[in-house]
Amino acid sequence: MKAARMSDFTQESGGIPLDRFDQAILSALVADARSSLAELAPRVGLSSTACARRLKALEERGLISGYHAAVDHKRLGFATTVLVRIRLDSQREDAFEAFEKAVARCASVTRCYFMSGYDDYELVVLCRDIADFEHIHKTQLARLPHVARMQSGFALRDVVDRSLPAFPVAPA
Repeated sequence: MKAARMSDFTQESGGIPLDRFDQAILSALVADARSSLAELAPRVGLSSTACARRLKALEERGLISGYHAAVDHKRLGFATTVLVRIRLDSQREDAFEAFEKAVARCASVTRCYFMSGYDDYELVVLCRDIADFEHIHKTQLARLPHVARMQSGFALRDVVDRSLPAFPVAPA
């Protein structure tokens, strides 16, 4: 079976097509966003000028929306990750808007997904321990508007954590 390339998937799904240099730049930046142009250019097989031009184009096309530090939340004391599934009491647009506005103000919620299926939302909550989650549940989550049902699960450990699918990049 032929190995899939990132460009194959972006084109099939209606995404922005990428050539091998764009793929290599994105893969290198995902691995190390602090790479300088002088380090990045030879790694992807381009001159610094060509690499800078392509990097700017990727930013302008919206493929690169920012540069972020990967922070080890456990070393900061947030050792517990909780996945919270929420079902609202209404499927009306005003209920969704009120919930989304309120959940965005919850400092402990690091991600919120609008879901298909039985539950309407899935939240990712980082906390110090079970007692901290109980406090977050009482003071933040239980006060969210239109919540009919909430179910929590504690992550035992991280298995996979990546920002892009692990599609192999075509060789240069």
